[in-house]
Amino acid sequence: MSTKTKQTPDQETRPESDKRRQILDGASQVFLEHGFDAASMGTIARTAAVSKGTLYVYFKSKEELFETIIEEQRRQQAERIFSLNADADIETELRRLGQDFVCFLCRPEGLSSLRTVIAIADRMPELGTQFYQAGPMHAITSLKAYLDDKIAAGLLVPHDTEVSAAQFIDSCASLNFKPMLFNYAGPPAKEQVARVVESAVRMFMAAYKNV
Repeated sequence: MSTKTKQTPDQETRPESDKRRQILDGASQVFLEHGFDAASMGTIARTAAVSKGTLYVYFKSKEELFETIIEEQRRQQAERIFSLNADADIETELRRLGQDFVCFLCRPEGLSSLRTVIAIADRMPELGTQFYQAGPMHAITSLKAYLDDKIAAGLLVPHDTEVSAAQFIDSCASLNFKPMLFNYAGPPAKEQVARVVESAVRMFMAAYKNV
């Protein structure tokens, strides 16, 4: 008589997690290629190679799907970029942050999401609010907390860290992101990113370093 091997919790949930990942990857492709309005649940199901019934088991609408994708991007940004190293030299950490942020921001799928949110924010303000809170606002808040700690340690002069955090982030994106946003240029070269970020770091340290 054969006995059935009991599955571990990870083994039991993996098929569901894989299917969900499959759907999210398919939806991301559809949103990237067609935009939010032109995307349909049927197209997403076909691209993800699942039935519409299976799709609706995981997500009740394309709005929920899009919100989930945006949240994933926010989490990636938080984990990969805005988890700041308190022990690193300030200039080194700001340089790392600026370059990683610009490279993340200038991904084609990230740009597509931003354009989509801007296009539908008037009729779906809650999605625009969620996107801003999860992206730009989270970035500013994380950098502000880091700068506040450096002021407390006597390494930076006291100043409005919310403003300086926002200005630093925008300075890193300047000449890199907006040309892409308006389809004037493609993703910036590494040398271009480094040049702009280095300038932003120098301006920040000249203004706020406690010498």
